[in-house]
Amino acid sequence: MARILIVGGGPTGLTAALALCHHGLRPRIVEKRTTPSPLSRAVGILPSSMEIFDRLGVGKQIRDRAVVIERMEVHREGGKVLELPLALDPDPDVRLLSLPQDETEAILAEALAERGIQVEYAAACEGLDNPDGPVEVTINGIAETFDEVLGADGSHSVVREALGIVAEGFDLPEDWSIADLDLAEPIDPHAEIHLRGSHAVVFMVPMDTARVRLVSNTSDALATMGDGLDVANIRRTGEFRISVRQVPTYRVGHVALAGDAAHQHSPVGGRGMNLGIADAAEWAERLADGTLEGYGASRHAAGRHTIGLSESGRKAFLTGGLRRSLSLQVLKIVSAVPPLARRVARRVILA
Repeated sequence: MARILIVGGGPTGLTAALALCHHGLRPRIVEKRTTPSPLSRAVGILPSSMEIFDRLGVGKQIRDRAVVIERMEVHREGGKVLELPLALDPDPDVRLLSLPQDETEAILAEALAERGIQVEYAAACEGLDNPDGPVEVTINGIAETFDEVLGADGSHSVVREALGIVAEGFDLPEDWSIADLDLAEPIDPHAEIHLRGSHAVVFMVPMDTARVRLVSNTSDALATMGDGLDVANIRRTGEFRISVRQVPTYRVGHVALAGDAAHQHSPVGGRGMNLGIADAAEWAERLADGTLEGYGASRHAAGRHTIGLSESGRKAFLTGGLRRSLSLQVLKIVSAVPPLARRVARRVILA
């Protein structure tokens, strides 16, 4: 049987490992962290990811824990300016779900364990050589060989660096921030966009009935949000920078890249984790049926499309001025016409 290594134990690597098990293959999966991440990180799960999870036998567990985001509201300092329903499609599977990433990872890891595959924590990939095969990978100082390797090891990918591949693009100049909050009272599950001043924005996404995630293009999401929330507990705050980048090639010899190792973009639209999940599923499918030569072109096109969508959404609300005003006017018209609202909601969820 082929020796297959997956580097990275996040949602991309876990999905790849589970998909390989689905095809009767048994990969090894290593993760440099000493334990599973306790951080919520990404939260949005699209129908395309749920189709994959259903095939892999974990869809029900995720639906049981996730919340359905019923609608999106846009607010300015004076109050709510529009509302766009997101759960209008007659197909109950065309829904945007929200679940903290650590819970998604736990479900995937549990399913892997049931199939006899354990994530090897504190197992750091330190380098890689001979991508044309057999691929030599150094893990915790020990060199081992593999027939196929997937680098799902994040934006600072050791695998990508070892291949000499540079992720092309740019970095946004401003500091962004997040805040994960427990609220004093439950709220119905809906997302909100809060516009502050000419350029500041806070995105609020539910993670449970009384838990929300704030993301802002400022250095303090909670302060930018203001006094509109009754906060019972602050679980986590943090700052980060955003890169908008993509590798020119996703595969060299018998080594492939997936997830943040291959692409990064803004969190607008909630597609980052979903793109990595799709990368992982396609890589596993192609490895199983012998068509890996098509992986790079297919996933590069998908990544370019998603980055374009994310950038369009970011610029619509974060550029300010005329562009922001026009975006709001268009959304107001759309939200007032149910057929248009359904069409746009479907595009938001399925694109």
